[in-house]
Amino acid sequence: MSELKNDRFLRALLKQPVDVTPVWMMRQAGRYLPEYRASRAKAGDFMSLCMNPELACEVTLQPLDRYPLDAAILFSDILTIPDAMGLGLYFETGEGPRFKKTVRSAEDVASLPVPDPERDLGYVMDAVRTIRRELNGRVPLIGFSGSPWTLATYMVEGGSSKDFRQAKAMAFNQPEAMHALLDKLAQSVTTYLNGQINAGAQAVQIFDTWGGALSSSAYLEFSLAYMKKIVDGLIREKDGRKIPVILFTKNGGQWLESIAATGTDALGLDWTTDIAKARARVGDQVALQGNMDPTMLYASPERIRQEVASILAGYGNGSGHVFNLGHGITPEVDPEHARVFIESVHELSAQYHQ
Repeated sequence: MSELKNDRFLRALLKQPVDVTPVWMMRQAGRYLPEYRASRAKAGDFMSLCMNPELACEVTLQPLDRYPLDAAILFSDILTIPDAMGLGLYFETGEGPRFKKTVRSAEDVASLPVPDPERDLGYVMDAVRTIRRELNGRVPLIGFSGSPWTLATYMVEGGSSKDFRQAKAMAFNQPEAMHALLDKLAQSVTTYLNGQINAGAQAVQIFDTWGGALSSSAYLEFSLAYMKKIVDGLIREKDGRKIPVILFTKNGGQWLESIAATGTDALGLDWTTDIAKARARVGDQVALQGNMDPTMLYASPERIRQEVASILAGYGNGSGHVFNLGHGITPEVDPEHARVFIESVHELSAQYHQ
């Protein structure tokens, strides 16, 4: 594998000195880019794009060709694991992801396989290998997965949900069945992420999109406990380099200390948590990633620069901050506003790394 030309993202995650604060965006390969929309049209639909390693590589690299980003993130979907378990993922226009089969009982859980990364999710591993080769050391590649709780919500509900009624009912009425499901998902995510690391991912992020929908005690029991299991089972060093792990719970600001105690290297923050307060609470234990409100990208370039300056000042001096949005970039954003955001991070952060 070629030597990394820009490793500031990995260095910041490990709280090592950097010249400027590194930056990448969740969903940086996505619908706000006209070149992405063209690739997706060529593929025919979203899943065909995910399942074609060459096209997945093409869209992963598109934002890097446009902007001075400090990391690439594998183009895939969090629902690849439930799909590989045989639930039949499909996408309804305007409705988001749906599953042909749901998981609602202990018997349903018992019948689920733990997918083998190379055999059952080989298209993802091939995409990782292809992207890593084509990056040729430009920037590190991030692998990712959904968290067990987040994946479970889709599997139990059969798709997206506003109130997670079925998933929460299963957790509260059939806790043994829910724990069995989460345990199987934790095993699956661990082998999946380790597969990505073996294929070339240089850092991994777990997206706990729906952990914040739980009460405090339920979050610790049904979400965080299983993310800790995964952290404990991950490959943390490869080819002489550490493989940092980022945990991101949307609406997880009240649990930062508990998340930091899992052994993760970094916490993703959404935009509802003040980064200065987060650093005061856990910043000596872990790096922090985030956390500009994605809708700030609809503001004027001047306002975007102000917000970047404010977040950088909030974090303050020293390494351990990876700049990101507090959630994914949205499809209607002007690509030039994304450029202002990324370039402002590099330009305005140098003073904090003297």
